Amino acid sequence: MSGTAWVDASLSGASGDMLLGALVGAGVPVEVLAGAVTAASPEPVALRTETVRRGELAATRCHVEVADSVHHRTWRDVRSLLGEAALPGPVRELALRVFERLAVAEATVHGVDPADVAFHEVGALDAIADVVGVSAGFAWLREQRGVTRVVVSRVAVGSGTVRSAHGVLPVPPPAVAELLRGVPSWAGPETAPAAELCTPTGAALLTTLADVWGPQPPMTTDAIGVGAGGRDHGGPGGHGGHSNVVRLLLGAPEEEAATGGARVDRPPLLVETNVDDMDPRLWPRVIAALLAEGASDAWLTPILMKKGRPAHTLSVLVAADRAARVRAAIFRHTTTIGVREVPLGKHALEREMVSVEVDGQRIAVKLARHDGVLVNAQPEFDDVVRAAEALGRPVSEVLADAAAASRTFIPHHP
Repeated sequence: MSGTAWVDASLSGASGDMLLGALVGAGVPVEVLAGAVTAASPEPVALRTETVRRGELAATRCHVEVADSVHHRTWRDVRSLLGEAALPGPVRELALRVFERLAVAEATVHGVDPADVAFHEVGALDAIADVVGVSAGFAWLREQRGVTRVVVSRVAVGSGTVRSAHGVLPVPPPAVAELLRGVPSWAGPETAPAAELCTPTGAALLTTLADVWGPQPPMTTDAIGVGAGGRDHGGPGGHGGHSNVVRLLLGAPEEEAATGGARVDRPPLLVETNVDDMDPRLWPRVIAALLAEGASDAWLTPILMKKGRPAHTLSVLVAADRAARVRAAIFRHTTTIGVREVPLGKHALEREMVSVEVDGQRIAVKLARHDGVLVNAQPEFDDVVRAAEALGRPVSEVLADAAAASRTFIPHHP
């Protein structure tokens, strides 16, 4: 079993197809990736792998083969698409977090609401395939190889300019710079060409997957995957440059190897802080940023502080291995200068996503089970709003219809 995955993006950055190739090279069956991609894609998509050379290294190239698509999907569209797809819960949740992170970054850069962000390139079929395929690969590593921690190196971003749907942009593009805010990155080695090395999709995947940032941790490596980028930076004959690859190393942490694989799970944390000097209009963006960093939940409580000052308590529930990222986001997005933390016990129900139909509109529904018995079914409110707007009906009516349709999933006992 491999408890740790280390992603080396220090020389050539990362993109979705490079990570797909690294996963296949490390032993994830390509059928696992392709099955998830097929389930999520609204149009035909195929994955094809081959062994190539990048510089002096052999690597796995994963081609995402799609037909031309002109659809520019918003975060609302992608969330609905993934909510309706027949994906395992962990794959769906990871893919949603990646796209949410992209939406928050684009919203920050362009000054719009995250729900209305049009993804352009990253909303195209190949990027949906990249995100869902990589999510399926890491979910498989967690389930089949026991990977519980992902460490990511500093990220090479490149230099120069890149042409995008928004015109010519400097490298790193604004969305990539925003996604990598607070994590280690650099332009890359001197042998790297003036080009974009880390794509927005690659940056969103790395920052969503990473539990820790840094060099390879002490570990006993048992599998290595080398994923190839589309370009060869090695120069004529593969010499004079560097290999355009991302590496994925799997292995047991040094302490696990010494203890026969025994692990101690750390409880989740409640992170809180009181804030009395922020414009309240900023709070929705703060909450969105914390969720994008991996918080399980985040909320505000109105309070009255000393001298009668109105304020808010920001509360964030987060897994211990993601607490550092959430703390950094709190300090980055709020005016607080300190937080307090309390370890918590938690009992979480098993969840999955299905969908119902109201007047021809698909609405995602979250199901919750206790000891295998379905006990709750709740429509996703954003989907209800979207359906109500499409139908020209009041949101309250569509919500009532969706709730009634959702109750059909709950068994009735005499």
